Amino acid sequence: MIADLHVHYPMRVVEDLTPATTDDQLGRLARRLSLGERLHAVLLHALGRAFSDRDPRAGYRVTVEGLRAGGVGVVLSALYRPLQEMDLSKPYGAPPDAGYFPALLRDLERVEAEVAGHGDRDLIRVAHDAGELEVARAAGAIAIVHCVEGGFHLGDTPAHVAANVAELAARGVAYVTVAHLFFRGVAANAPALPFLDDADYDVAFPQPPGIGLTALGEAAVRAMLAHGVLIDLSHMRADAIAATLDLMDAVDPGRGVPVLATHAGFRFGSQHYMLDEPVLERIRDRDGVVGLILAQHQLNDGLRDAPTTTFAQTKDIIFRHVDRIAQITGGYDHLAIGSDLDGFIKPTATGLESSADLARLDPVLRERYGDEDAEKILSGNVLRVLRAGWGTR
Repeated sequence: MIADLHVHYPMRVVEDLTPATTDDQLGRLARRLSLGERLHAVLLHALGRAFSDRDPRAGYRVTVEGLRAGGVGVVLSALYRPLQEMDLSKPYGAPPDAGYFPALLRDLERVEAEVAGHGDRDLIRVAHDAGELEVARAAGAIAIVHCVEGGFHLGDTPAHVAANVAELAARGVAYVTVAHLFFRGVAANAPALPFLDDADYDVAFPQPPGIGLTALGEAAVRAMLAHGVLIDLSHMRADAIAATLDLMDAVDPGRGVPVLATHAGFRFGSQHYMLDEPVLERIRDRDGVVGLILAQHQLNDGLRDAPTTTFAQTKDIIFRHVDRIAQITGGYDHLAIGSDLDGFIKPTATGLESSADLARLDPVLRERYGDEDAEKILSGNVLRVLRAGWGTR
């Protein structure tokens, strides 16, 4: 069984469109949704075609059928509203709007309704806590676990952030990725756009120097620690990572709460998005886990000048990341899969282009690392961290 630590399952639900959507279907959708939601759906559809789908007619990389074929039993399902992050009604870098959070909750509810609509709880169900997760696994069902990507969703004041994190915890959200693609007054982010290198990104999207976590970011971290919502370091700039881990150490000096980097890898090259040795050591010290992203832009950096073209090449790249992280952390207890499929990561790693393809990882990891350590990477480490840190405060 595979536990994927970061998947954009909600994209297919929230967008409510497919590559085969007819004009008549689009018209019915337009009558059902508000003007703002109509615009969100259509633009999200366009973004998916441009930055996620393999081709204009390929469709989503993450489907229930694909998850089942890929042996994926646990899905950390990332709620994310890109048009709010880019919010063209505000100046670049403007702090969040209070209206983002209610829209996020609507998306969460739509995911729950879509999952329930499959009508078979032994096929797929939402798990709101570790107990429900175990029940879903025992039934052989795909367990959908909510998470949130982007602290900009959480509110416009520290008090609102604290209250909204508590609400997310009550609804079963397992983690929040505090930073994301653009600075919105919460946490400084590392460049992650596949079509821009770090230097060009920093010119196009400058961020305040010397500010890792703002007051909103600190409020988010404190609230997550208080309410059993795990903290995801993915997308953070180095100073934001340091500030987050320092704050965690101050609030939780016994290091009882694990930390995540749900879709990342080792920094072989120059991209600051990937994780260096000191950060990996601090993740290890909190008994956390790093999910390997399946984006060629990040995964190949420093290892290949050209994209992979075969699964054999992809496999070798993954082994390089696993081996280096295991060397730094002293074993295989801090590694997982965090594919980021349907998360605007085109092109994905060759041969791992949909959730169904993840089945290919099981035999190759077992052959190289043995059953015990492969099982940790495929699912065991994710399950351990969820049991230790999700909803436990």
